[in-house]
Amino acid sequence: MSEILATILFLIAVIDPLGSVPVYLEATKDFDEKHKKKIAIRASIVAFFILLFFIVIGQLILEGMEVSLDAFQISGGVILFLFALTMIFGDGKPEMEKHLITDYKHVTIFPVAIPSIASPGAIMAVVLMTDNHIYSIQQQATTTVLVLVVVIITGLLLLTANVVQRKIGAYGITVISKVMGLILASYAVQSILAGIKDFFFT
Repeated sequence: MSEILATILFLIAVIDPLGSVPVYLEATKDFDEKHKKKIAIRASIVAFFILLFFIVIGQLILEGMEVSLDAFQISGGVILFLFALTMIFGDGKPEMEKHLITDYKHVTIFPVAIPSIASPGAIMAVVLMTDNHIYSIQQQATTTVLVLVVVIITGLLLLTANVVQRKIGAYGITVISKVMGLILASYAVQSILAGIKDFFFT
């Protein structure tokens, strides 16, 4: 149970559902309520299938390129760490991704599904968390279900985005996003240290 809870908390940190709210509100500001709801649902579905694709195919790509587990843990950890630093010290996920919006007519895929929900950090994280050399099929299936749960939570937050932003405020969302970045940075460092340890001492 504690493992499941830890996985959910990590996935919430890396996907950052609250951080997607301001991006979604900005991206859908020219749409009526009906279309806003469609965008929230479709973006969540697209984001989940993108993450599912990398859960299934990511390992095969790495093995095809003959990338060792140690190298992947270290490089993946470094990428996650750099991503976390942008969340902590940058403008924050919401402000950063708002600037990516150039076409308000096609916002479902970009930037709501990618990179707001299925961010590069989230993609790297799900590949790391479903590595065939470390995790059993049952553990990988559990992680996949938990990814779905977090994406559903994100979708529900988007559907109630106006209420969420009124209750928490833009400043509150930014603060939470930075805290999520700190949690993500901790996981990234742990992954780097595990890779270095396995490379030199096994």
